[in-house]
Amino acid sequence: MKKVLWVLTDNRMGSVGQARGITAQLNAAHFEVLEKKIEYTKLSGLPNFIRQKTLIGLSSNSKKEIVSPWPDMVLSISRRTVPVARYIKKNSPSTKLIQLMYPGETGLDDFSLVILPEHDKDKPYHKSFRYIIGAPHRVTDKVLKEAALKWKKAFEKLPKPWTALIVGGSVKGRPFSLENIDEFAKKVAAFKKSTGGSLLITTSRRTGSDAEQIILDALKDVPSYNYLWGDTSENPYLGFLALADNIIATGDSVSMVSEACGTGKPVFVFEGKSWLSKKHYRFIHALYENGYAAPLDVRYKNFQPTNTLNAAIDAAREIERL
Repeated sequence: MKKVLWVLTDNRMGSVGQARGITAQLNAAHFEVLEKKIEYTKLSGLPNFIRQKTLIGLSSNSKKEIVSPWPDMVLSISRRTVPVARYIKKNSPSTKLIQLMYPGETGLDDFSLVILPEHDKDKPYHKSFRYIIGAPHRVTDKVLKEAALKWKKAFEKLPKPWTALIVGGSVKGRPFSLENIDEFAKKVAAFKKSTGGSLLITTSRRTGSDAEQIILDALKDVPSYNYLWGDTSENPYLGFLALADNIIATGDSVSMVSEACGTGKPVFVFEGKSWLSKKHYRFIHALYENGYAAPLDVRYKNFQPTNTLNAAIDAAREIERL
């Protein structure tokens, strides 16, 4: 009989994508996966030591979804979904709880498995912790092949090699400074001057229009296909990953860099100065040490990865063992 796994999804699409990446790697013969969409009210902003094992902070529609028959397992994807998972276990003690990322100290003992990235090893150890490098993602050979077929004609007039340029931006309390923007643009320009070819450029909400324009101006002499934040046409991001010969990514997003390293292609990471957190640096340097990526520097232009990163597979195996 299949194990029923509920995935508590909410509006944190990065975490939702990670969860879907994990569940896609589970043995379909053994698991029935059901997503439960969690919608919040203002009360969801209360700390978890107040919300405890309740549905406080959920919309009335969401509350109607969290009812018996209860599942064998629950995958909680954020701190805000932790009280919901604990509410389920209160009503069904045999249900095993799994948490993606650190749930906080409140209710930690209720979880049978907490999937943490290696760069979060600064947390006090708990018996439920299992570590992975990077973030689980949706990038697989099948996904890349489908994206390549879909997008190959869109870029075919651009000279090769194609470099996907994945641009993030500010992180919590740390802006994408003018100094870092300039350095990033100069390093990309130097890289493409040495390797030739074109750029497949995408930016994010956190990039900002000013930074975006500075980067585009600095790279105006390099042929490119641009998909910028706010563009309402179909997003070619997976096509970029699938068809690029190599990838350059800013190091501010663990998810973006993990997806890039999931392609098995050469990935070059921009770190900047006084910008990223200690966690970011631990993550990036783990990628270097394990052969997944290299620093963005023309000296490393011939880098070839020795490993392909897919933390979703590692996380799925932990769930299957549980």
